[in-house]
Amino acid sequence: MNKEIQLLVDKGEMLPLMEEFYTIQGEGYHKGTAAYFIRIGGCDVGCHWCDVKESWNANIHPPTETLKIVENAKKYSDTIVITGGEPLTWDMTLLTDRLKAEGLQTHIETSGAYKLTGTWDWICLSPKKLKLPTNEIYEKAHELKVIVYNKDDFRFAEEQAAKVNKNCILYLQPEWSKRDKVVPEIVDYVMKNPKWKVSLQTHKYLNIP
Repeated sequence: MNKEIQLLVDKGEMLPLMEEFYTIQGEGYHKGTAAYFIRIGGCDVGCHWCDVKESWNANIHPPTETLKIVENAKKYSDTIVITGGEPLTWDMTLLTDRLKAEGLQTHIETSGAYKLTGTWDWICLSPKKLKLPTNEIYEKAHELKVIVYNKDDFRFAEEQAAKVNKNCILYLQPEWSKRDKVVPEIVDYVMKNPKWKVSLQTHKYLNIP
């Protein structure tokens, strides 16, 4: 990436766009909602079970003008979900300002590991043990989604739930490859601890992106 483009990326005027697609939100509070997904490349959190490892290296995803991303997004849906990778690797201010100027709802799915930038109608915080969220995002998260891969993740989930604001909705979601093992454990846990809800990756069951 040349220096001029790097400067534009640093300012959020261009972003490493991995993919964009119109689909149904499959997870969390807004599951079942039609939404346009913008997947931004770049992530150094490094979850071994990540199902989009190809998003990690930002350099393989073309820097794309933020205004072009917005122009495309507004054709499809009123609900725009920014995901990754880890979108907060980059400055989200310009992207969300332009989306909001078009009257669109801005949602983000983030580990919270980096400074919160941008204006968001919905923040899905999905914290990871390898790189914990910033204190700021705990106060602003609308939903907390903890991925359950093994039993220790229940301990981690409670640790994270103690840090979020009182209005934050709490979700436990099975890691897809372990779902047969962990779903019964999650169901049992939620029945014993009803402040939690179960989140499933319904888009995978429906076989849509």
